[in-house]
Amino acid sequence: MSLIDVGIDGRLAVLTMTNQPKRNALSEAMIDGILAGLDQARAVGARCVILRAEPGVRIWSSGHDISELPKSHRDPLGWSDPLRVVIRAIEEFPAPIIALIEGGVWGGACEMALACDIIVATPDSTFAITPAKLGIPYNVTGLLTFMNAASLHTVKEMAFTARPIDAERALLVGLINHLKQPDEITGFCVEMARGIERMAPLAIAVMKEELRVLASAHSITPRMFERVQGMRREVYDSNDYQEGVRAFQEKRPPVFQGE
Repeated sequence: MSLIDVGIDGRLAVLTMTNQPKRNALSEAMIDGILAGLDQARAVGARCVILRAEPGVRIWSSGHDISELPKSHRDPLGWSDPLRVVIRAIEEFPAPIIALIEGGVWGGACEMALACDIIVATPDSTFAITPAKLGIPYNVTGLLTFMNAASLHTVKEMAFTARPIDAERALLVGLINHLKQPDEITGFCVEMARGIERMAPLAIAVMKEELRVLASAHSITPRMFERVQGMRREVYDSNDYQEGVRAFQEKRPPVFQGE
């Protein structure tokens, strides 16, 4: 059973996550559904996509499905990890993607939302970067997604504390574009998408790719990258990483020893 409902209306595609019993966790099945929905949108020549959860939800997505993380000794967010694949698909999709946010957005789902081109949220929405709760070292490309969306100090606070920030502050620091009430957010996003539909699609596709390339144009030497990757390997080989995943599965607070 697909965890994504795909609606096509003219040149607008709406992808709706429908696995509320699992809080729309980004399992491999969920991500496969999003990827299939984007493929379908591309096939019909969609000029805009809206990515959303079902109306009125309390949790937009709880992020990476922790049960699918490797237990240890392997990068939990490597190049081929489903989360990395869907982030690249969103960034490389040739038309704008609007994230329609209601409720909490946690961890990897926060990155997925921020990878979208335009973000519209309701006042009760919250955003949290949570890997520190699990002992997971976020990868370089993921942190770049956050840095491109907000100031360095905001990203540091979110990453180090794992505390959610509310929608009003998210708007203030530039994480999101608009705040809308639940009863008007769908209409607002559809109206924006219809406006994008009337623009020149080839020009928009090129500008989106230009912005993606420019946003990733940060200088890093091979030595610097290897140093960071070596530090990350130490973390996911650690007892703390195993403790974080185990504590989440056992529904208890983790006890990190720094080893």
